[in-house]
Amino acid sequence: MGISFNVVKPDIDESLRPGEPLLDYVRRLSREKASRVIQNLPDEVTVLAADTVVILAADTMGIDPAGELLGKPATADEARAMLVKLRGRTHQVYTALTLVASWERTARFQTTLTRTDVTMRDYTDEEIAAYIASGDPFDKAGGYAIQHEGFRPVARIDGSYSNVVGLPVETLEQMLTGMGIALLR
Repeated sequence: MGISFNVVKPDIDESLRPGEPLLDYVRRLSREKASRVIQNLPDEVTVLAADTVVILAADTMGIDPAGELLGKPATADEARAMLVKLRGRTHQVYTALTLVASWERTARFQTTLTRTDVTMRDYTDEEIAAYIASGDPFDKAGGYAIQHEGFRPVARIDGSYSNVVGLPVETLEQMLTGMGIALLR
């Protein structure tokens, strides 16, 4: 997009609050990250914050209110359980982007949610074991990377590929343009 940037990782509590709807959760994390970063920056800045969640629901036509949030697995057992649960099924990946433009001590916040439906292929237990041994699942929401060359867990997506990778570029372009930020293309 022709934009130079710096990466800042704010330290916030990413716990799901009791009774908090999952889509509200991902929006809240995105806004909290943006707010935390902007507190420590100069007056005239633009901040983009993002958070991505993977939700496995019983109904692939939409998000079931009883859907399960799949975060980043901390152990091999958690990664295996997530990958087995996703195998051969469709789930949703949501990324909330919050764009904050700050000029002269006023800030304009915009939060946008992007959804992609992801259908996993019917990979084997042996493929899961090899993927876990690679170490790749442990920093990924849902325990997988769509772009992993060896595992290739996804059979089909409906929506934004870049959303599943972690940053929905199409959404970002629309948000930046909407805030009057020129893109070099």
